[in-house]
Amino acid sequence: MNTADLGLPVDVPSTALFTDQYELTMLQAALKAGTAERRSVFEAFTRRLPEGRRYGVVAGTGRVLDAVENFRFDAGVLDFLRERNIVDGPTLEWLADYRFRGDIWGYPEGEVYFPGSPILRVEGSFAECVLLETVILSILNHDSAIAAAASRMSAAAGERALIEMGARRTHELAAVASSRAAYIGGFNSTSDLAAGFRYGIPTVGTSAHAFTLLHDNERDAFTAQVDSLGRGTTLLVDTYDVTEAVRLAVEIAGPELGAVRIDSGDLLLVAHRVRQQLDELGAARTKIVVTSDLDEYAIASLAAAPVDAYGVGTQLVTGSGHPTCSMVYKLVARAESADANAPLVPVAKKSLGAKSSMGGRKWAARRVDEDGVAEAEVIGTGAVPAELAGRQLQVELVKGGEVLGRESLDVVRDRHTAARAGLPLSATQLSRGEAVIPTEYV
Repeated sequence: MNTADLGLPVDVPSTALFTDQYELTMLQAALKAGTAERRSVFEAFTRRLPEGRRYGVVAGTGRVLDAVENFRFDAGVLDFLRERNIVDGPTLEWLADYRFRGDIWGYPEGEVYFPGSPILRVEGSFAECVLLETVILSILNHDSAIAAAASRMSAAAGERALIEMGARRTHELAAVASSRAAYIGGFNSTSDLAAGFRYGIPTVGTSAHAFTLLHDNERDAFTAQVDSLGRGTTLLVDTYDVTEAVRLAVEIAGPELGAVRIDSGDLLLVAHRVRQQLDELGAARTKIVVTSDLDEYAIASLAAAPVDAYGVGTQLVTGSGHPTCSMVYKLVARAESADANAPLVPVAKKSLGAKSSMGGRKWAARRVDEDGVAEAEVIGTGAVPAELAGRQLQVELVKGGEVLGRESLDVVRDRHTAARAGLPLSATQLSRGEAVIPTEYV
C-alpha cells in the first residue's frame, strides 16, 4: 500500500491559499497588461548556505509535487477572494480554471546542493508559475533545513540509530513534514504517528516519566510496562535513581530487556555506568537509548560512549539553529511577447547588496576528481560541456502539468546517503566552514 495516497485527516482541500497576496495582485495586473501569458522560467535557489554549513540537502520535493497538483481555486476559496476584494472579477474567472500545465525540473530529492544551485526550475506562463512561489518556498525552505540538520546528526551518529521525537516542539503539521525530512536526512524512525500514517516511516515509543510517576513505585511501573509490551520494551530509568532503576529493570524483564532510556544527567558518564551495570547483571544485549535536548554536537561528543540510539527533538525540528535555508524563487527568463514562439530573454535583479542574481535558464552539473569525489558545482546557461553531460543534476519532475517525479522515501533516503558520501570528507566536519566545494559559473 502507498501510504502517501491515504492523506492526513487534517489535510486541507486546496493549497491555493498557501500563498502571499501579492502573487494574486501581480497576476491581476499582468492579466490586464497582457503580459500574464508570456512564457517564463522561475528558479529556486539559495545565495548562500546557513553560516557554518558545508552543504545543503534537497528535501520537500515530493511535497512540492503534491502541493502543485492540489493548487486549485475551488468555490470556497474564490468566495473568500471575492468577499475580501483581493482581486477583480476577470482574475477570479481566470483562477477558477487554474491548473499548472507547465514543466518543472529540479535536483532529485535527497541530493545535496550549494550556493547558486538551481534546485527547482519552473517553466510555463508567468501567470501559472508566479502563483506557486510561496508554497514552493515554504516547503523547500522548511524541509531542506530539517533534512540538513538531520544529515549532520546522522553523520555524527555513524551506525547508531536516530529517533525523531520533536512533534511536541513545533506546529502539528510541521511535525509531520519534519519527520519526513529527518528520515531523508538519515533518521531511522519517528515518534509521530501521523508521519507513520502519512509516509510509512517506522514509528517507535514506549513510556514517559508520567507513567512511572502514576504508579506507587518504580517496580510496579516497570512490571506493568513489561506485562503489556513484553520484555523487549524500553524502560525509562532516570525518574528517581538510575542505578536502582537499572537493577529493577533487569530483575523484572530479565536479560531479554530490549533497552533502557536515559533522559537526563551527564549522559557520557551515566551511559558508561549503565553499560557496566547491565553487563554485570547479564543483560549484555540490552541497548542504551539517550535523549535530552541533543543536537549534532552532543551526538558527536557521545561517540565514545556505549550508546546504541539517540532520540532528538527540539534541535532537529528547528533546523539545529537554522530553521530556514533562505531559498528564493526568481524569474530568470521570460519571452518577449505572449507568442508561443517568442524567444526567451534572460532577466535578473540588479542590486548593490548581496541580493543580485544571474539570469537565464540554468543547467547544473557536479564535477568530480579522478577518485569520483565532488570538486565543484558547475552552473551554466549555454551548452553543457561534453565532459559534464553525464554529470547533470536536474531531472524532470513535471511535464505539461503531469507529475513524473514521485519516488518512495527509501529511494530518496538512499540517494542522500550516496550524495553525501560523494563529497569530500570535510563535508561532515562539525567545525564551522564554507561550502565544501565551490560553485563555478560557465
